[in-house]
Parts: sequence; C-alpha cells; structure tokens
Amino acid sequence: MAAQRTRCLRIAIAQINLLVGDVMGNARKILNAAVHARDELQADLLVTPELALTGYPPEDLLLRDDVHEVVAQAIHFLQKEVKGIDVLLGYPAQTPDGIFNAVGYLHNGGLAAQCHKHNLPNYSVFDEKRYFQTGEGVCVIEVKGIRMGITICEDIWHPEPVQQAVAQGAELIININASPYHLNKSEERTAVVRDRIMETGKPVVYANLVGGQDELVFDGDSFVMDKEGTVVFRLAAFQEAITALDFVVDEHDVRPVAQALPARLSEEASVYQALVLGVRDYIEKNGFTGVVLGLSGGIDSALTLAIAVDAIGNERVEAVMMPSRYTADMSVQDAREEAEILGIEYQVITIEPAFNAFLDLLQHEFEGLPVDTTEENMQARCRGLLLMAISNKKRKIVLTTGNKSEMSVGYATLYGDMAGGFDVLKDVPKTLVYRLSEYRNSLGRVIPQRVIDRPPSAELAPDQKDTDSLPDYDVLDAILEAYIEQDQGLEAMVARGYDRATIIKVMRLVDRNEYKRRQAPPGVRITRRAFGRDRRYPITSGYGRERS
Repeated sequence: MAAQRTRCLRIAIAQINLLVGDVMGNARKILNAAVHARDELQADLLVTPELALTGYPPEDLLLRDDVHEVVAQAIHFLQKEVKGIDVLLGYPAQTPDGIFNAVGYLHNGGLAAQCHKHNLPNYSVFDEKRYFQTGEGVCVIEVKGIRMGITICEDIWHPEPVQQAVAQGAELIININASPYHLNKSEERTAVVRDRIMETGKPVVYANLVGGQDELVFDGDSFVMDKEGTVVFRLAAFQEAITALDFVVDEHDVRPVAQALPARLSEEASVYQALVLGVRDYIEKNGFTGVVLGLSGGIDSALTLAIAVDAIGNERVEAVMMPSRYTADMSVQDAREEAEILGIEYQVITIEPAFNAFLDLLQHEFEGLPVDTTEENMQARCRGLLLMAISNKKRKIVLTTGNKSEMSVGYATLYGDMAGGFDVLKDVPKTLVYRLSEYRNSLGRVIPQRVIDRPPSAELAPDQKDTDSLPDYDVLDAILEAYIEQDQGLEAMVARGYDRATIIKVMRLVDRNEYKRRQAPPGVRITRRAFGRDRRYPITSGYGRERS
C-alpha cells in the first residue's frame, strides 16, 4: 500500500500600514512585502488587506476615474514586478457593471482570478453601498494543489459565502480585511470566525489591516484558526508585520501548524495602543512637524500629553500652561512636573492680560449684565487663540484634550478648548481616562498621582468643580453609554435604576449640543459608537421635546 502523500503550503500575511489614496506608494509597499515573503520567509502565497492598493476607507476617491486609472497602473506594475510568489491583492475593480470591492489573485505575471465582495456593510462607520456593487459567484483558487475559498471582510460575518466556497471544494478559507478597532472587537472577530468553522469544518486565515486613518484605527490582530476553532497563530495587535505560517496538507485536510501566540492585551492596553497609533498616523500621514497642546494640570491634558510623547517622541511635542486668576497653584506645579518627567518643550503664558483686554473691549456691551458662563468661555477662547497662534507660526498641530463625556454633554467651549486639529480623547469616556492614566503610570510614572486623585475642574470660576454642572462621572458615563452606544430610551434607563431627572438632564444636554460636536476636531474612535461617522443626528430636531 502506498504511503500517504503529505505536502506543505506556506502562507504569509502582510499586516501592513497603508496610506489612503497613495496607490503607487501602496503598490511599492506590497511589492516589498512580496519580496520579503518570498526571499526571507520562503512563502508560497502573500495575503494583503482589503482594498490594499487604495487604503481603507477611500471614500469618495472611488468616484474619481483618475483614481481607477492609477489602480489599473498599479495592478499592471505588480503583475510585472512580482515574481516567484503568488499574491492575493485587495483593490477596487472598476467594470462596466460598476465598482466592486475586489481581491485579485496574482499568479505567474498575470491576474489569474478576481473575486468580488458579496456583503457590503452599510452601518456604523461603513457606507460601502454608496460605492460598490454587490458581488456574485463563488471564488475558489488553487495554490500548490490546495483549493482556497476567498472572502472579503464582511463576508465572513455571514454563513453563505463560506459555505458556498466549501461546497465548491475549498479546503481552506482566506478572509482579507480592513476591520476597524473598537473595544473588545478582537473577541467578536474570533467568535464569528469560529461560527463559520463550526459550520464548515475548514480552517480560516484572517488577515487584517493595521494603522490609523482619520478617526479610525485598524488594529491588525490577524490570526489563523484551525478546523476545531482554535486560534493557532496570531500577529501582535497595532504593529506592522509580515509573518508566515505553514499548513500541512494530506489527503484528508489542511492543518495549520501552531505557533506561540502573543500575550493578549488588557482593555486599557488595547485602547492606549489604539490612541497612540491613531495619533501617530494622523500626524505622520498628514505631514505635521509636531504638536502643541494646552497643559492645564488636569487629568485629560496629562493623558493627552503622555499619548502624544509615546506617539511621536518628546522632541516633537510642546506644551503650554496658560494660567488665569482661577488656576490653582497645584495645577501649575503638576503641569510643570509632567513636562519635566517627559522632557518636552514647555512654557507658561498667563492669559490675564488678554482676558482683561477682552473684558475692557466688551465693557459697554456687558454693562448691567451679570457675570456668567460668558466670562468663563472667554478664558477658554484666550487659550485657544494662543495655541492656534503657536500652531500657525511653528507649523504644529494643536491637540485638544476634551473627552467623550464632555463632548457628549457640551461641557466644552467652541473656539476655546475645542479649538485645534485633533482631539485625542474625543471617544474616551472620563471614567476610562482615569483607567488609562493608571495604566500608563504602570508602565512608568508620567502623571502625578495628585492629578489622578483630585476632583476634576475646568478652573474657570472660583472653587469650580465639574460636579457643579454634571452628575458624578460614574453615573454620567453609564447613562451616556446607554443613550449613545445602546440607543436606550428614558424608560429603559429608569428601569436600570438611574434617577429619572438625571437621565432627562443628560439626554437634553446630549441632544442640544449636536451643533458643537459638528464643529469639533476629529479624534480616535475606540468605542462601538463614536460621534461623527458612527452617530449622525440632526442639529435641528424636535426629538425629545416631550420629555418632562
């Protein structure tokens, strides 16, 4: 009796960081990855992310014919230059029937197959139905005698594409992705892929994009799952990597050879790394020379400063302390300590002369009117003016420091603390700000403990505390999560035990501050429902007027 024939297939995953719109630059990066996978890893096949040539999401660039012309040139370039290794390449395919989200199989200098995405997500941050036609047909290719079913991102979240590929003889499923990060997304992906494996009994290669793109962060976290639903291979999250895995093939099945897995990240570690990557790529990909931010002595600016330094290095970060008559001495001391620990350029510019000048200019307009939040907002706007002037003169982007809790309820000043180019903590609730600060200090103390322990204050009025205007952050954040991320209504939140009057107050604040959020800078998305692409509410609306 003849011995059973065993073969080996080596697949490399290109978990790479690409620049949206830089089609030829991305093509050259893919070529370098292919050469590395061929020469250094001896791989048979390289798998690239979804829409690798254009980057993801290309948005309305897809409506431009000249973009598709460059995509065609890039495909031709790769067909000519890639030798000795097969490549699965993600790109938009313009056809007489419309544009498709596609993956091409580059083999022996040609495009041997082209597969189209079946399921186009049109929820959350996705709007692919705006651009793409729905793909049809089963896509199965053969590499070294192994039949592989090719699916694209959302397709793996539905049973049919995988089942259809297996019905056509696929022994292995390869799923290319541009799947953005949010808290606990890794666990969601592995659960979905495991469901597909339990339905079909076939292993899955899940290859994901890494990098920041505007508000989105792609965490990579690519993995391979065997036919039992066990993760046997995983790339480190938030890092570029080109790594190969062997598959042993016999007459019965295709088996991935297990490798040691990287340690799983805690929630705080994953969010922190997402913020660092998002900030770094926003700065680098947009060509900013550095950043400047207002350092107040409070926890939000302290955490923002730490993230900025971790993202681009202390030599490119500048902080400005801008005290007023209401700024506590401890705030100035703590801000100076933070700057000294991190070794950044730091200066103190008092806003008193500017504030007094504006009060004098407006004396006639304000005559007979009581002091109120107007004077508080003027202080914030003095600071915004100073930071924007430094930004313009030194060509540095202003990082704002507002968190999601504040952005939700409008506890921020237009053209003041909201003035800037990127809001690092825009999608980070205040309670998570504290957790992240403790986490960052566990890696090396950079935030004085007093900053974490003291009650938060905007310091725009005598003895001011955030709780003068807002519920405790533990309560506020719980209500905000229920209302914003879970779309719960008043009665549902009351049933969860929250005070009715507090809920109504928070809901009203969220609803009536949409106009502010529309004017806020972008920021890294880390929750399931961020403001902006995720949550699109009208500014002018009668919704909620009936609440009592």
